[in-house]
Amino acid sequence: MQWYLVILIGIAVGVVGSFCGLGGGALMVPLLLFLGFEAQRAVGTTFVGIAIIALSALAAHAHLQNVQWRWGLLLGIGGFIGAQLGAHLLEFVPTDVFRKIFAVVLVAIAVKMFF
Repeated sequence: MQWYLVILIGIAVGVVGSFCGLGGGALMVPLLLFLGFEAQRAVGTTFVGIAIIALSALAAHAHLQNVQWRWGLLLGIGGFIGAQLGAHLLEFVPTDVFRKIFAVVLVAIAVKMFF
């Protein structure tokens, strides 16, 4: 894949992620899986991009005073613990099983948003 296409994907994910609060993972992971990445590499690679996107989005939202710092920090503490557990559990999940689990989660989120 060409480097400029990766940057364009990052721009698109950054806009949508910042707009919707997705963090980008819901968009980047399926794209990387589609491009042939193994589940573990897709998730790990996505977190590099997410970290950069999240810091940029945080700066913008903080400037606009859209941040509840206490709740964000509490979510971050829980997320830190969950991320460690999830990363270790993912090592035992084959990519084809991960794809199915991820698809079910995305569909469940989409259904919840509609109703």
